[in-house]
Amino acid sequence: MQTHFDTIVIGGGPGGLAAAYSLAEQQSVLVAENDLWGGTCPNRGCDPKKMLYSAVEILDQQQALQAHGLRGKSTINWSELMAFKRHYTQQVPENTLNGLQSAGIQTITGTAHFVDSQTLQINKINYTAAHFIIATGQTPTIPTIDGQEFLQTSNQFLDLKHLPDKIAFIGAGYIAIELANIAVTAGAEVHIIQHNNRILRDFPVAMTSELVTSLQNKGVQFHFGTTVTGIHKSAKGLTLNNPDGLMLTVNAVFAAMGRKPNIAQLALEKAGVTTSNHGIQVDDHLMSSNPRIYAIGDVVDRPQPKLTPVAGFEARYVAGQLLQTNTTAIAYPLIPHTVYASPQISQVGITVKTAQDNPRQYRIKQQTTTNWYTFNRIKESNAIVTTIFERQTNQLVGAAAYTTLAEELINYFTTLIKNQTTATELTDTIYNYPSPASDLKYYY
Repeated sequence: MQTHFDTIVIGGGPGGLAAAYSLAEQQSVLVAENDLWGGTCPNRGCDPKKMLYSAVEILDQQQALQAHGLRGKSTINWSELMAFKRHYTQQVPENTLNGLQSAGIQTITGTAHFVDSQTLQINKINYTAAHFIIATGQTPTIPTIDGQEFLQTSNQFLDLKHLPDKIAFIGAGYIAIELANIAVTAGAEVHIIQHNNRILRDFPVAMTSELVTSLQNKGVQFHFGTTVTGIHKSAKGLTLNNPDGLMLTVNAVFAAMGRKPNIAQLALEKAGVTTSNHGIQVDDHLMSSNPRIYAIGDVVDRPQPKLTPVAGFEARYVAGQLLQTNTTAIAYPLIPHTVYASPQISQVGITVKTAQDNPRQYRIKQQTTTNWYTFNRIKESNAIVTTIFERQTNQLVGAAAYTTLAEELINYFTTLIKNQTTATELTDTIYNYPSPASDLKYYY
């Protein structure tokens, strides 16, 4: 049995897989995974979430066009929708494993932990390598409160056999907002408990405030400035409470208070790897304090958004480092980010807050686009698009969108910023008309 490899990758998710495939033609590679092959995104994250969201989008469109040519509304059959999701997710682990093995990549299922700076133990067998890549991602954070054993996470929500009648989410980040939107559209009574008065703190306040109103109109009940300190089970369900008088009884409670780096079982201290509460600390080449060990993806302590495409980008970068095809420091490209709510919120590049804090450097153009043809055609109730320009060059450097078309628009803006496209160049470009792309010149 082979126990020494050029590179051992810990984590069989999108980042680990991208690294393994990038290295496999020139190196001996072992990938270790202790959970579902394929990782969080395709199994219990972005992919299944968006499959459920597909039904939400259709119902939102139907609602918007009631009395504008449509009559009657569909309803969500949760069991059928979940069967649709499972048909996809159930194939992921086996297909992932088969793909790795077909590429000549060695695999092992088991929990890995370091024995020393160059030795990894899995299933009581020691493995050594010239280099290691840690791609173990993150895991949901569970608050330490009385009754925490009754808390579920997004993992369980995305595989619910039956949708509970009454649901509470603790937290108001993107996971809570997205899942709450799915649940309320599917017919559940939904509560969001948030310790302060903000949701989605990384996105523009003007847009998140509008989203709160939109979700309230759908039936989501927000409990701002509220901290849950206890959960108690009774014949009526699960009761959330605190010393300030909170007394809310629901059928299911989901912790959505963010995620933490999945490093507890790795024994990184034995490998001389420095960590923080935010993950593994790395240099500008994604190398940890142990030069044999690199880290990629959500497990890394870095400011960039924790997104699947970012993990893949870092994986290919580290592969280039190990193969010595790229020795420069990592330089991240533009990273668009979307919250799949009703409507969506997206942003890329320089944020609205950064531009507001630096008015001499940036110019902000915020437009309510509800009555533009593109949005009026689908009876968008309230669309906002904000573009940000560098004053000295008049170049587009950032954008944010609050609309059912935000995902599409932000991809366009990402390309425009990357290519430094000017207003003149946009005017001289012919796009299919009428379409969201044909509007682009009006955002300058």
